[in-house]
Amino acid sequence: MNSSQKKILVHIGLFLITLITTTLAGAEWQFNRFLGLEESPLTWPYFIKGLYFSLPFLVILTVHEFGHFFIARWHKVKVTLPYYLPLWFGFIGLPSIGTMGAFIRIKEYINTRTKYFDIGIAGPLAGFIVALAVLFYGFTHLPPPEYIYQIHPEYQEMGLAYADSVNQNSETSFRVGTTLLFEFFKDYVATDPGSIPNSYELIHYPWLFSGYLALFFTALNLIPIGQLDGGHILYGLFGSRLHRKISRALFILFVGYAGLGVVSAQEFFGQVVYEDSLDIGYKVPLYLGFLYITFSRISPSLKTNLLIVLGVFIAQILLTAVFPTFTGYEGWLVFGFILGRFLGIYHPQAFIDYPLSFKRKILGWLALIIFILCFSPTPFIM
Repeated sequence: MNSSQKKILVHIGLFLITLITTTLAGAEWQFNRFLGLEESPLTWPYFIKGLYFSLPFLVILTVHEFGHFFIARWHKVKVTLPYYLPLWFGFIGLPSIGTMGAFIRIKEYINTRTKYFDIGIAGPLAGFIVALAVLFYGFTHLPPPEYIYQIHPEYQEMGLAYADSVNQNSETSFRVGTTLLFEFFKDYVATDPGSIPNSYELIHYPWLFSGYLALFFTALNLIPIGQLDGGHILYGLFGSRLHRKISRALFILFVGYAGLGVVSAQEFFGQVVYEDSLDIGYKVPLYLGFLYITFSRISPSLKTNLLIVLGVFIAQILLTAVFPTFTGYEGWLVFGFILGRFLGIYHPQAFIDYPLSFKRKILGWLALIIFILCFSPTPFIM
Protein backbone atom coordinates (compact mmCIF):
# COMPACT_ATOMS: atom_id res chain seq x y z
CA MET A 1 0.00 0.00 0.00
CA ASN A 2 1.54 3.30 -1.10
CA SER A 3 1.33 6.62 0.74
CA SER A 4 -1.54 7.94 -1.42
CA GLN A 5 -3.67 4.91 -0.59
CA LYS A 6 -2.88 5.31 3.12
CA LYS A 7 -3.94 8.96 3.00
CA ILE A 8 -7.24 8.03 1.34
CA LEU A 9 -7.84 5.46 4.08
CA VAL A 10 -7.29 8.18 6.68
CA HIS A 11 -9.95 10.37 5.02
CA ILE A 12 -12.38 7.43 4.77
CA GLY A 13 -11.70 6.40 8.37
CA LEU A 14 -12.32 9.90 9.71
CA PHE A 15 -15.54 10.10 7.72
CA LEU A 16 -16.81 6.77 9.07
CA ILE A 17 -15.95 7.72 12.66
CA THR A 18 -17.72 11.06 12.16
CA LEU A 19 -20.74 9.25 10.71
CA ILE A 20 -20.91 7.16 13.88
CA THR A 21 -20.45 10.09 16.27
CA THR A 22 -23.00 12.32 14.50
CA THR A 23 -25.47 9.43 14.43
CA LEU A 24 -25.01 8.97 18.17
CA ALA A 25 -25.46 12.71 18.65
CA GLY A 26 -28.57 12.70 16.46
CA ALA A 27 -30.13 9.95 18.57
CA GLU A 28 -29.27 11.87 21.74
CA TRP A 29 -30.91 15.06 20.52
CA GLN A 30 -34.00 13.28 19.23
CA PHE A 31 -34.73 11.00 22.18
CA ASN A 32 -32.78 12.36 25.20
CA ARG A 33 -30.93 9.05 25.45
CA PHE A 34 -27.23 8.51 26.02
CA LEU A 35 -24.99 5.54 25.45
CA GLY A 36 -24.29 3.76 28.74
CA LEU A 37 -26.94 5.67 30.70
CA GLU A 38 -29.03 3.10 32.57
CA GLU A 39 -32.08 5.33 33.12
CA SER A 40 -32.53 6.08 29.41
CA PRO A 41 -30.11 3.95 27.37
CA LEU A 42 -29.30 4.63 23.77
CA THR A 43 -30.02 1.25 22.19
CA TRP A 44 -29.50 0.04 18.63
CA PRO A 45 -32.98 1.05 17.32
CA TYR A 46 -32.42 4.61 18.58
CA PHE A 47 -28.97 4.67 16.98
CA ILE A 48 -30.48 3.76 13.60
CA LYS A 49 -32.98 6.60 13.93
CA GLY A 50 -30.04 8.91 14.61
CA LEU A 51 -29.23 8.56 10.91
CA TYR A 52 -32.15 10.89 10.20
CA PHE A 53 -29.94 13.63 11.65
CA SER A 54 -26.45 12.50 10.68
CA LEU A 55 -27.08 11.72 7.01
CA PRO A 56 -28.61 15.07 5.93
CA PHE A 57 -26.15 16.97 8.11
CA LEU A 58 -23.10 15.13 6.74
CA VAL A 59 -24.37 15.42 3.16
CA ILE A 60 -24.51 19.21 3.57
CA LEU A 61 -21.07 19.27 5.19
CA THR A 62 -19.60 17.01 2.50
CA VAL A 63 -21.07 19.00 -0.38
CA HIS A 64 -19.67 22.18 1.20
CA GLU A 65 -16.15 20.77 1.45
CA PHE A 66 -16.18 19.19 -2.01
CA GLY A 67 -17.37 22.52 -3.40
CA HIS A 68 -14.03 23.94 -2.21
CA PHE A 69 -12.19 20.81 -3.38
CA PHE A 70 -13.45 20.65 -6.95
CA ILE A 71 -13.05 24.37 -7.63
CA ALA A 72 -9.52 24.21 -6.24
CA ARG A 73 -8.76 21.31 -8.56
CA TRP A 74 -10.38 23.18 -11.45
CA HIS A 75 -7.94 26.02 -10.79
CA LYS A 76 -5.11 23.43 -10.63
CA VAL A 77 -4.46 24.24 -6.96
CA LYS A 78 -3.11 21.30 -4.97
CA VAL A 79 -5.57 20.41 -2.24
CA THR A 80 -6.33 17.49 0.05
CA LEU A 81 -9.57 15.58 0.35
CA PRO A 82 -11.74 16.69 3.29
CA TYR A 83 -10.59 15.83 6.79
CA TYR A 84 -13.62 15.14 8.99
CA LEU A 85 -13.31 15.99 12.68
CA PRO A 86 -15.34 13.75 15.00
CA LEU A 87 -16.20 15.18 18.40
CA TRP A 88 -18.69 13.47 20.70
CA PHE A 89 -19.41 14.02 24.39
CA GLY A 90 -22.23 11.54 24.84
CA PHE A 91 -19.96 9.16 26.75
CA ILE A 92 -20.02 11.65 29.65
CA GLY A 93 -23.70 12.49 29.21
CA LEU A 94 -23.19 15.85 27.51
CA PRO A 95 -24.85 16.88 24.23
CA SER A 96 -22.84 17.55 21.08
CA ILE A 97 -23.41 17.39 17.36
CA GLY A 98 -20.78 14.68 16.92
CA THR A 99 -18.31 16.70 14.90
CA MET A 100 -16.29 19.90 14.71
CA GLY A 101 -16.91 19.97 10.96
CA ALA A 102 -14.42 19.26 8.22
CA PHE A 103 -11.71 21.06 6.30
CA ILE A 104 -9.53 20.74 3.23
CA ARG A 105 -5.88 21.75 3.24
CA ILE A 106 -4.51 23.93 0.45
CA LYS A 107 -1.03 22.64 -0.31
CA GLU A 108 0.32 25.53 -2.33
CA TYR A 109 0.29 29.31 -2.56
CA ILE A 110 -2.83 30.78 -4.16
CA ASN A 111 -1.54 33.41 -6.52
CA THR A 112 -4.65 35.26 -7.76
CA ARG A 113 -7.55 37.09 -6.19
CA THR A 114 -9.94 35.20 -8.46
CA LYS A 115 -8.76 31.82 -7.18
CA TYR A 116 -9.19 32.92 -3.57
CA PHE A 117 -12.70 34.09 -4.38
CA ASP A 118 -13.76 31.02 -6.37
CA ILE A 119 -12.44 28.51 -3.84
CA GLY A 120 -13.88 30.47 -0.92
CA ILE A 121 -17.37 30.94 -2.32
CA ALA A 122 -17.84 27.47 -3.81
CA GLY A 123 -18.24 25.64 -0.50
CA PRO A 124 -20.90 27.85 1.14
CA LEU A 125 -22.95 28.13 -2.05
CA ALA A 126 -22.90 24.37 -2.68
CA GLY A 127 -23.75 23.53 0.93
CA PHE A 128 -26.44 26.21 1.05
CA ILE A 129 -28.27 24.70 -1.92
CA VAL A 130 -28.39 21.30 -0.21
CA ALA A 131 -29.44 22.94 3.08
CA LEU A 132 -32.41 24.48 1.27
CA ALA A 133 -33.41 21.03 0.03
CA VAL A 134 -33.10 19.55 3.53
CA LEU A 135 -35.22 22.33 5.04
CA PHE A 136 -37.79 22.03 2.28
CA TYR A 137 -38.15 18.32 2.95
CA GLY A 138 -38.28 18.89 6.70
CA PHE A 139 -41.00 21.53 6.54
CA THR A 140 -43.09 19.60 4.01
CA HIS A 141 -42.87 16.29 5.91
CA LEU A 142 -43.58 17.39 9.47
CA PRO A 143 -44.90 14.68 11.79
CA PRO A 144 -48.20 15.41 13.55
CA PRO A 145 -48.03 17.60 16.67
CA GLU A 146 -48.59 14.52 18.84
CA TYR A 147 -45.18 13.21 17.77
CA ILE A 148 -43.59 15.14 20.65
CA TYR A 149 -45.38 12.86 23.15
CA GLN A 150 -43.01 10.05 22.12
CA ILE A 151 -40.11 12.04 23.55
CA HIS A 152 -41.95 13.88 26.32
CA PRO A 153 -44.87 11.73 27.55
CA GLU A 154 -45.41 14.25 30.34
CA TYR A 155 -46.64 16.77 27.76
CA GLN A 156 -49.82 14.74 27.23
CA GLU A 157 -51.25 16.17 30.44
CA MET A 158 -50.79 19.70 29.09
CA GLY A 159 -51.98 18.87 25.59
CA LEU A 160 -50.73 20.72 22.55
CA ALA A 161 -50.42 23.90 24.63
CA TYR A 162 -47.33 22.34 26.25
CA ALA A 163 -45.19 25.13 24.80
CA ASP A 164 -46.54 27.66 27.30
CA SER A 165 -45.33 25.59 30.26
CA VAL A 166 -41.97 24.89 28.61
CA ASN A 167 -41.47 28.61 28.02
CA GLN A 168 -42.17 29.37 31.67
CA ASN A 169 -39.32 27.04 32.67
CA SER A 170 -36.94 28.30 29.99
CA GLU A 171 -34.12 28.92 32.45
CA THR A 172 -33.47 25.15 32.50
CA SER A 173 -34.18 24.54 28.81
CA PHE A 174 -32.22 24.72 25.60
CA ARG A 175 -33.70 26.16 22.45
CA VAL A 176 -32.50 27.26 19.07
CA GLY A 177 -32.77 30.80 17.80
CA THR A 178 -33.97 31.66 14.35
CA THR A 179 -32.91 33.27 11.09
CA LEU A 180 -34.70 35.21 8.38
CA LEU A 181 -34.55 32.19 6.09
CA PHE A 182 -35.82 29.80 8.77
CA GLU A 183 -38.76 32.13 9.42
CA PHE A 184 -39.48 32.17 5.68
CA PHE A 185 -39.73 28.38 5.66
CA LYS A 186 -42.04 28.49 8.69
CA ASP A 187 -44.35 31.06 7.10
CA TYR A 188 -44.39 30.03 3.45
CA VAL A 189 -43.14 26.46 3.01
CA ALA A 190 -44.48 24.42 5.94
CA THR A 191 -47.44 22.38 4.70
CA ASP A 192 -48.99 22.19 8.18
CA PRO A 193 -48.16 25.28 10.27
CA GLY A 194 -49.83 23.65 13.28
CA SER A 195 -47.15 20.93 13.27
CA ILE A 196 -44.17 23.31 13.43
CA PRO A 197 -42.38 22.51 16.69
CA ASN A 198 -41.78 24.94 19.49
CA SER A 199 -38.23 26.30 19.47
CA TYR A 200 -37.51 24.30 22.64
CA GLU A 201 -38.43 21.04 20.90
CA LEU A 202 -36.97 21.58 17.42
CA ILE A 203 -33.94 19.50 18.47
CA HIS A 204 -36.20 16.42 18.33
CA TYR A 205 -36.97 16.98 14.63
CA PRO A 206 -33.80 15.76 12.88
CA TRP A 207 -34.41 17.23 9.41
CA LEU A 208 -35.25 20.65 10.80
CA PHE A 209 -32.41 20.58 13.32
CA SER A 210 -29.80 19.49 10.76
CA GLY A 211 -31.10 22.15 8.36
CA TYR A 212 -30.94 24.83 11.04
CA LEU A 213 -27.38 23.82 11.94
CA ALA A 214 -26.51 24.00 8.25
CA LEU A 215 -27.72 27.60 8.14
CA PHE A 216 -25.72 28.35 11.28
CA PHE A 217 -22.49 26.93 9.85
CA THR A 218 -23.12 28.58 6.48
CA ALA A 219 -23.38 31.95 8.23
CA LEU A 220 -20.35 31.14 10.37
CA ASN A 221 -18.26 30.45 7.28
CA LEU A 222 -19.60 33.50 5.45
CA ILE A 223 -18.72 36.02 8.18
CA PRO A 224 -16.74 38.56 6.11
CA ILE A 225 -13.69 38.64 8.35
CA GLY A 226 -10.13 37.38 7.93
CA GLN A 227 -9.64 34.16 5.98
CA LEU A 228 -13.05 32.64 6.58
CA ASP A 229 -14.90 31.86 3.36
CA GLY A 230 -16.65 35.21 3.76
CA GLY A 231 -13.25 36.83 4.21
CA HIS A 232 -12.06 35.36 0.89
CA ILE A 233 -15.21 36.72 -0.74
CA LEU A 234 -14.66 40.15 0.84
CA TYR A 235 -11.06 40.14 -0.38
CA GLY A 236 -12.20 39.18 -3.87
CA LEU A 237 -14.76 41.98 -3.99
CA PHE A 238 -12.66 44.80 -2.52
CA GLY A 239 -9.00 43.85 -2.63
CA SER A 240 -6.40 43.83 0.11
CA ARG A 241 -6.49 47.45 1.30
CA LEU A 242 -10.26 47.71 1.72
CA HIS A 243 -10.51 44.16 3.07
CA ARG A 244 -8.13 45.13 5.85
CA LYS A 245 -10.23 48.13 6.86
CA ILE A 246 -13.63 46.44 6.53
CA SER A 247 -12.55 43.22 8.23
CA ARG A 248 -11.06 45.13 11.16
CA ALA A 249 -14.19 47.26 11.60
CA LEU A 250 -16.52 44.25 11.36
CA PHE A 251 -14.41 42.31 13.85
CA ILE A 252 -14.57 45.12 16.40
CA LEU A 253 -18.35 45.42 15.91
CA PHE A 254 -18.76 41.64 16.12
CA VAL A 255 -16.92 41.35 19.44
CA GLY A 256 -18.56 44.54 20.68
CA TYR A 257 -22.02 43.10 20.06
CA ALA A 258 -21.10 39.71 21.52
CA GLY A 259 -19.96 41.23 24.81
CA LEU A 260 -22.90 43.56 25.34
CA GLY A 261 -24.15 42.97 28.86
CA VAL A 262 -21.15 41.00 30.10
CA VAL A 263 -20.59 44.07 32.24
CA SER A 264 -23.75 46.20 32.14
CA ALA A 265 -23.95 49.86 33.11
CA GLN A 266 -26.26 48.96 35.99
CA GLU A 267 -23.75 46.45 37.33
CA PHE A 268 -20.75 48.69 36.68
CA PHE A 269 -22.25 51.59 38.66
CA GLY A 270 -23.47 49.34 41.46
CA GLN A 271 -27.19 49.75 40.71
CA VAL A 272 -27.71 45.98 40.63
CA VAL A 273 -25.81 43.01 42.04
CA TYR A 274 -26.17 39.60 40.40
CA GLU A 275 -25.95 36.69 42.83
CA ASP A 276 -24.34 34.36 40.30
CA SER A 277 -21.85 36.95 39.01
CA LEU A 278 -18.28 37.71 39.96
CA ASP A 279 -17.65 40.72 42.14
CA ILE A 280 -17.43 43.73 39.83
CA GLY A 281 -13.92 44.45 41.13
CA TYR A 282 -12.75 41.15 39.60
CA LYS A 283 -15.10 41.01 36.64
CA VAL A 284 -14.09 44.28 34.97
CA PRO A 285 -10.33 43.62 34.85
CA LEU A 286 -10.91 40.02 33.76
CA TYR A 287 -13.19 41.15 30.94
CA LEU A 288 -10.84 43.94 29.89
CA GLY A 289 -8.01 41.40 29.85
CA PHE A 290 -10.09 39.11 27.63
CA LEU A 291 -10.81 41.99 25.25
CA TYR A 292 -7.14 42.90 25.10
CA ILE A 293 -6.07 39.34 24.26
CA THR A 294 -8.80 39.16 21.60
CA PHE A 295 -7.83 42.51 20.03
CA SER A 296 -4.07 42.28 20.57
CA ARG A 297 -3.25 41.36 16.97
CA ILE A 298 -5.30 44.06 15.30
CA SER A 299 -2.32 46.41 15.31
CA PRO A 300 1.38 46.17 16.16
CA SER A 301 0.83 49.30 18.25
CA LEU A 302 0.06 48.59 21.93
CA LYS A 303 -1.52 52.03 22.24
CA THR A 304 -3.92 51.40 19.34
CA ASN A 305 -5.02 48.06 20.74
CA LEU A 306 -5.59 49.51 24.20
CA LEU A 307 -7.65 52.34 22.73
CA ILE A 308 -9.78 49.79 20.87
CA VAL A 309 -10.32 47.81 24.08
CA LEU A 310 -11.34 50.89 26.05
CA GLY A 311 -13.50 52.19 23.20
CA VAL A 312 -15.41 48.92 22.94
CA PHE A 313 -15.84 48.65 26.71
CA ILE A 314 -17.09 52.24 27.08
CA ALA A 315 -19.47 51.83 24.13
CA GLN A 316 -20.90 48.67 25.73
CA ILE A 317 -21.42 50.45 29.06
CA LEU A 318 -23.13 53.41 27.36
CA LEU A 319 -25.39 51.19 25.24
CA THR A 320 -26.52 49.14 28.22
CA ALA A 321 -27.16 52.38 30.13
CA VAL A 322 -29.50 53.62 27.39
CA PHE A 323 -30.94 50.20 26.47
CA PRO A 324 -30.77 48.01 29.61
CA THR A 325 -32.45 45.01 27.98
CA PHE A 326 -30.21 45.06 24.91
CA THR A 327 -27.64 42.29 25.34
CA GLY A 328 -25.30 40.47 23.01
CA TYR A 329 -24.56 36.78 22.66
CA GLU A 330 -21.66 35.59 24.78
CA GLY A 331 -21.23 32.49 22.64
CA TRP A 332 -19.90 34.72 19.86
CA LEU A 333 -17.14 35.90 22.22
CA VAL A 334 -15.56 32.44 21.96
CA PHE A 335 -15.54 32.63 18.17
CA GLY A 336 -14.27 36.20 18.30
CA PHE A 337 -11.39 35.04 20.50
CA ILE A 338 -10.54 32.26 18.02
CA LEU A 339 -10.63 34.74 15.15
CA GLY A 340 -8.53 37.33 16.91
CA ARG A 341 -5.89 35.01 18.35
CA PHE A 342 -5.63 32.09 15.95
CA LEU A 343 -7.38 32.50 12.59
CA GLY A 344 -6.53 36.17 12.13
CA ILE A 345 -8.65 39.00 10.79
CA TYR A 346 -6.50 39.98 7.82
CA HIS A 347 -6.03 38.36 4.43
CA PRO A 348 -2.81 37.65 2.52
CA GLN A 349 -2.45 39.54 -0.73
CA ALA A 350 -2.31 37.51 -3.92
CA PHE A 351 0.52 38.09 -6.38
CA ILE A 352 -1.99 38.69 -9.20
CA ASP A 353 -4.46 41.11 -7.63
CA TYR A 354 -6.75 41.98 -10.55
CA PRO A 355 -10.41 42.88 -9.85
CA LEU A 356 -13.10 40.22 -10.26
CA SER A 357 -15.27 39.86 -13.31
CA PHE A 358 -18.79 41.32 -13.18
CA LYS A 359 -20.40 37.85 -12.81
CA ARG A 360 -18.16 37.02 -9.88
CA LYS A 361 -19.03 40.31 -8.21
CA ILE A 362 -22.72 39.43 -8.51
CA LEU A 363 -22.01 36.05 -6.88
CA GLY A 364 -20.06 37.77 -4.12
CA TRP A 365 -22.93 40.08 -3.25
CA LEU A 366 -25.31 37.11 -3.42
CA ALA A 367 -23.13 35.30 -0.87
CA LEU A 368 -23.29 38.31 1.46
CA ILE A 369 -27.09 38.29 1.15
CA ILE A 370 -27.10 34.57 1.99
CA PHE A 371 -25.01 35.39 5.06
CA ILE A 372 -27.65 37.87 6.23
CA LEU A 373 -30.46 35.36 5.60
CA CYS A 374 -28.66 32.59 7.53
CA PHE A 375 -27.16 34.59 10.40
CA SER A 376 -28.76 34.50 13.83
CA PRO A 377 -27.65 37.03 16.48
CA THR A 378 -28.52 34.42 19.15
CA PRO A 379 -28.30 30.99 17.48
CA PHE A 380 -28.59 28.89 20.65
CA ILE A 381 -30.34 30.01 23.82
CA MET A 382 -30.00 28.50 27.26
